[in-house]
Amino acid sequence: MGQRPNQLTPHESPIHYLGAEMRAWRNERGLSLGALGKQIRFNSSYMARAERGGQAPSADLVAAYDRALGASGALIRLHASIAQGVPLDRLASGHVAKAGPHVAKAPAALVGETDNQAPSEEGMSVPVRTDDGRIIFVSLSRRTLLGALGAGAAIAAASDLPAVAEAPRRSTLASSGADPIEHLKATRRVLIENDNLFGPHRVIPAVRQQVAAIKELRADRRGADRRQLLQLQTQFSEFCGWLYQDLGDFRAAEHWLREALEASHMSGDPELTTYILARRSQLAGDMRDPIEAVDVAEAAEDLATPGSRLAAVAATYGAHGQALRKDETATLRAYEHARELQATMDPDPRSSWGVWLDSAYIEVQRAQSLTVLGKHREAAEGFRTAISDLPAGYHRDRGVYLAREAVALGQAGEAEQAATIGLQALSVGLDTGSGRITRELARLDADLAKWRTVPTVTEFKDAMNESVLRQA
Repeated sequence: MGQRPNQLTPHESPIHYLGAEMRAWRNERGLSLGALGKQIRFNSSYMARAERGGQAPSADLVAAYDRALGASGALIRLHASIAQGVPLDRLASGHVAKAGPHVAKAPAALVGETDNQAPSEEGMSVPVRTDDGRIIFVSLSRRTLLGALGAGAAIAAASDLPAVAEAPRRSTLASSGADPIEHLKATRRVLIENDNLFGPHRVIPAVRQQVAAIKELRADRRGADRRQLLQLQTQFSEFCGWLYQDLGDFRAAEHWLREALEASHMSGDPELTTYILARRSQLAGDMRDPIEAVDVAEAAEDLATPGSRLAAVAATYGAHGQALRKDETATLRAYEHARELQATMDPDPRSSWGVWLDSAYIEVQRAQSLTVLGKHREAAEGFRTAISDLPAGYHRDRGVYLAREAVALGQAGEAEQAATIGLQALSVGLDTGSGRITRELARLDADLAKWRTVPTVTEFKDAMNESVLRQA
């Protein structure tokens, strides 16, 4: 006998209402979660949480439901209305809100093809405080997001990137005599600098533009030039994956890392392929997938040249996978292995991959793993050390470490200190729009609920209220 579906509560919130509508459409078409999941290539557990209202569905998931179930845009319009802040009573007045399917009786128009397009940069996951005090994440338009995050993010996103960030066109470059490969390399450096200062919202559209330009330039290039373009396409695709990872849009990050891996194979650069595999392990760690994090890291370490920096990078990310498995002994052993590789590696100044890896970087990753293992005070000390050692200019990374230190302190019961540091992290989060910072602070916000009468905690919670969208 199959498991009875959970009872839905569509009138609890707009997100719960959307989830109930999604399930109603699926049931009307006679599809199980597993069957639909295989069709639209989403994880069925994530789909179930979205239908229950336990997790806000992304714009991509809603669009996939709408297409596959023949909803003719009904689900997409409902999702857009929620993003615009339409109240629950108005949402329900336009739909059948009683028991039974809330869908039209038109025949199912199932889509046989899966959506292989890159997720849109217009849909961004942002925090929303619900009526019961929780913070959930909802996909909103870029315009709405900037309104929520405040002037700092808006200025950063609205200001023009330097002219070098404009995508080169073959005709323009031909007439100017510019070297497109050097132009693209310079552009990537500029975009990386802008990302670290202002966060991913401002940079993603420009990075995607560069990838499109590279694909256009490849059409009439051969030999060494074509290989260099493929290498640059790999680098820009990996960078785009990182930007989406920072936003917390893991499906988009996976898409761009797959693009990067494919381009790296075409470029014939084994070192670049190894680096992309190591990055996939890092992403799996952020997605809390221990098996993928460990297995991909081991594959990357096996491919890496013995004694290389990339071997140490892969080992570091694999160590966090062990922490996600809650195996403390294996975790500490894995970090010791990573430290040994880092201490004995060939610096290889010719290689540009993983140049940021040093003992301090390994220690901050270890601190994150200690948080997972419940070693909160030790983790907080690790983050504090990492912050003091961070080079100038790493604005967004400082905010991430501050947020993680605050979470560790909150878990350790140091509420006042956690709130003080959380406020510092929130300031950086507003500047950069980093999803990593926001998600850590949403966790801190929940952890500090029992200390809400402490003045500093009250100040932190008030600041969080001002920085997130209130649910209508």
